[in-house]
Amino acid sequence: MQVIKYMFQPHGDDRGQLIALEELKDIPFHIKRVYYLYDTAKGVVRGKHAHRNLEQILVCIHGSCKVRLDNGEEKKVVLLEKPYEGLYVAGNMWREMFDFSEDAVLMVMASQLYDEEDYIRDYDRFLELAAKARR
Repeated sequence: MQVIKYMFQPHGDDRGQLIALEELKDIPFHIKRVYYLYDTAKGVVRGKHAHRNLEQILVCIHGSCKVRLDNGEEKKVVLLEKPYEGLYVAGNMWREMFDFSEDAVLMVMASQLYDEEDYIRDYDRFLELAAKARR
């Protein structure tokens, strides 16, 4: 499984840092939705689903968290702890976000508007679909 991390270009001076993100330039898709998670309680695991088609870039803009990616054959854990680093998550990839620092803010940019039909929330069903896609 290939893990794709984007390193965004910080622009800064003695006033501080700024990151500007543009669709189809810094982000490999049109951005249709942005949301963020914060105040995640200790021990909570977020995500626990896959999407059929949705693409996402995850950026921990404050604090840190881990992301477990699973393509149905292989699992990898990725640490997000830099506000200039983004993790690309393709469709048909199970994801779980966990081990959030107390101050973590995880921003997600998505290629589609919210669509419940795009979600795969049952892990066994995800494994079936992933195996079918590999054939």
